[in-house]
Amino acid sequence: MAKRILVVEDNEDSRFILVVTLRCIGYETIEAETGMQGVEKALSEMPDLIVMDLGLPDMFGIDAARAVKENLATAHIPIIAHTAWSPCEWKEEALKVGMAGFLEKPV
Repeated sequence: MAKRILVVEDNEDSRFILVVTLRCIGYETIEAETGMQGVEKALSEMPDLIVMDLGLPDMFGIDAARAVKENLATAHIPIIAHTAWSPCEWKEEALKVGMAGFLEKPV
């Protein structure tokens, strides 16, 4: 059974590229366009990994990640930040809320 990755990305083109890339290397993907959808799908789908954009339309990805990590049912799911924002400013904050890594766009 393929590992499942939840991709939380509001930009349709960025989400498409990431999803296609992940599927081509054998992962199953789940998609969300907002932070709230990401939090809800993390709970309902229980993915093996979450790739989370930081600049989402309804909340910062940091806040969505915090919500996932504070829920005992989803706290174990690793989250990787995926953003074009400067890593100097955001990497430390991402790691503080429990994100496991930081990928700069474009990947």
